[in-house]
Amino acid sequence: MLEIIVGLVLLMILAYFGMSILWIAPLSAAVVALLSGMDVLPTLTDTYMGGFVGFTKSWFPVFLLGAIFGKLMEVTGAAKSVASKITQLIGKKRAILGVLVAGAILTYGGVSLFVVVFALYPIALSLFREANVSRKLLVPTFVLALFTFTMTAVPGTPQIQNLIPMDYFHTTPTAAPVIGIVTALIMAVGGYFWLKRSEKRLTSNGEGFIEPDNSKSEEDEGEQLPNWLLSIVPLVTVVVVLNVLEKDAIIALLAGVMATMILVPKKYKSFINAINEGAKGSVIATINTSAAVGFGAVVTALPAFQSVTDSLIGISDNPLISEALTIQILAMITGSASGGMGIGLEALGSTYYDLALTTGTSPEAMHRISSVAAGASILPHNGALLTLFAVTGMTHKDSYKDVAVVALIIPFIAVVAGIILASMGIL
Repeated sequence: MLEIIVGLVLLMILAYFGMSILWIAPLSAAVVALLSGMDVLPTLTDTYMGGFVGFTKSWFPVFLLGAIFGKLMEVTGAAKSVASKITQLIGKKRAILGVLVAGAILTYGGVSLFVVVFALYPIALSLFREANVSRKLLVPTFVLALFTFTMTAVPGTPQIQNLIPMDYFHTTPTAAPVIGIVTALIMAVGGYFWLKRSEKRLTSNGEGFIEPDNSKSEEDEGEQLPNWLLSIVPLVTVVVVLNVLEKDAIIALLAGVMATMILVPKKYKSFINAINEGAKGSVIATINTSAAVGFGAVVTALPAFQSVTDSLIGISDNPLISEALTIQILAMITGSASGGMGIGLEALGSTYYDLALTTGTSPEAMHRISSVAAGASILPHNGALLTLFAVTGMTHKDSYKDVAVVALIIPFIAVVAGIILASMGIL
């Protein structure tokens, strides 16, 4: 198993130092192949690219339409309109809660996580400034709002971390709704109270809002935003088409795209450019995740991986525990929730589905636990986290302690709670 450990550690270290997954994943795969005695070139061209292309084939349409939908929501001002209305209703003094609710609604409506960051950041900056909250809490607030409960736990979310398990467990986006709601509440409420505790601690230490070095991202007060009621319709459309009408994610996101263009027609001159930019962004997101899945394909092709599989499956009589640990560890190592889940389920999805049937475990519970476990994985080298630091101008030293609590420790507690509920037959 040495070659597996070396490959995974190499991938994690290089990712931590900011190296692109596009080249470190095949490099790490080549090292694994070399150490295991496999032919390096065939391993890369056949095994690695097989995993890479397989994931792209299955999920590129969802990435593409999701990115286009998010970009249209951004350029039309619809995303900012919804966010502004929510923060207005909650109150500008409740900066953390305002950003949390606005981000959660946008992501649950199907807007790409990264688009929400760019659309909401100017508003968040304004709220934190007015409430005199330290910018050190910007990143953990965004992480809690975007990368935890609405991404993995809330039943019906159209985010890809909730869609990937469907193919393996033959489930729907609303799988195990009670487990989803309970785990979501643990993450949302627990995370919020932790951030409020951190806010009080920073305030008592005399740390308030400090203007960023580059303040160009401040909210444009003169910007004309569309009516918030119209702006929220595309978000509702995606959720309804996906869950109520029970159509697939492609149709749901396409409906959201059409609703955005119809309801906010004043920005029609920007539509083509928005679609182009969204399409470009989707390519990077897809390839990044596919690169991680390709590495996983090489690892799973090793003879030693069968020993790993047997160990993980045999770690407990409850397949939910084995599944949760496997996916969480892989997501931690790859720095990607969807990437780790893709690797784990591609290798063991059919096995876990069969185990669920033979042990009487609900496939819906397997779906929900895999999603929540994938999100409970944000280590310092996580790709989405690095993007947030770049956007906000903050550092690991400023914010990672709070990020670890709201996106690693509390979600792990939620995973444990979900497994307990599933073991009791509560779905």
